[in-house]
Amino acid sequence: MHLLGGEVKSPSELSAMRDELEGLYLLYNSPSLIHPDPLEFLGNYKDTKDREIAGIIASSLAYGRVAKILESVGSILSALGPSPYEFLMASSPEHINGLFRGFKHRFTTAEDMACLCAGMKRVIERFGSLEACFCEAISDRDEDVLPGMSFLAERLSCEFEGGCNSLIPAPARGSACKRLNLFLRWMVRRDAVDPGGWNSIAPSKLLVPLDTHMHRICRRIGLTDRNDASLATAREITRSFRQIAPDDPVRYDFSLTRLGIRRDSDPESFFLRLERKGKKEKR
Repeated sequence: MHLLGGEVKSPSELSAMRDELEGLYLLYNSPSLIHPDPLEFLGNYKDTKDREIAGIIASSLAYGRVAKILESVGSILSALGPSPYEFLMASSPEHINGLFRGFKHRFTTAEDMACLCAGMKRVIERFGSLEACFCEAISDRDEDVLPGMSFLAERLSCEFEGGCNSLIPAPARGSACKRLNLFLRWMVRRDAVDPGGWNSIAPSKLLVPLDTHMHRICRRIGLTDRNDASLATAREITRSFRQIAPDDPVRYDFSLTRLGIRRDSDPESFFLRLERKGKKEKR
């Protein structure tokens, strides 16, 4: 995939891109195209209290080879049984600490995963749910989810000794927090791909889950000219998407990330069509 940075698009050029992005959304935003993706596990949980726990686990392990991600997420969720919420609420810290013995996912150890689960248990005991914790720190005045995301990350990290730095990113350090934003996309949006469940947050406040792949795509189509996949870049890209879809700036995230992943995708043709739209708008 040829992904050289292009010029940042004007508001009118961004608006002109909408039809092509909608076409991509209609093509790829389908339940049949979710696999292989850790998102597929969330469909197994009808209760939001279970789904949010499964979502944190699945998104936290969403790094590395996809086959290994699915294997690791599956093994953790299998250990938690049909209701992760009921399991964690009924388990002692000692039981949780011994639950994942032998588990390893790249840099993530059994201790890391036990800490994360113990942290979720204590946050839920204190606030009632992960969603309620998140909502403690966000208001209608906030531009995006950053205050709530920061608060949830801090609470999860401080609810156990030493924190879980490998699994819970720190927005205050400038991390784009791709995995946390992925989790929020899954839980806040509801369409054919994202199951939703959190009804207290507007999709308009979501941030793009930014990694190097998505960053290259967004530079290529003119949503940013920044060179780093940082939090500041994620916010800039999200503002560009808001020019296209004000109520749902991460609407095209799943579809765009299929480019270069699916063998039947043709990213260069898509990019060329977007460029032609932009040139017409400039005339």
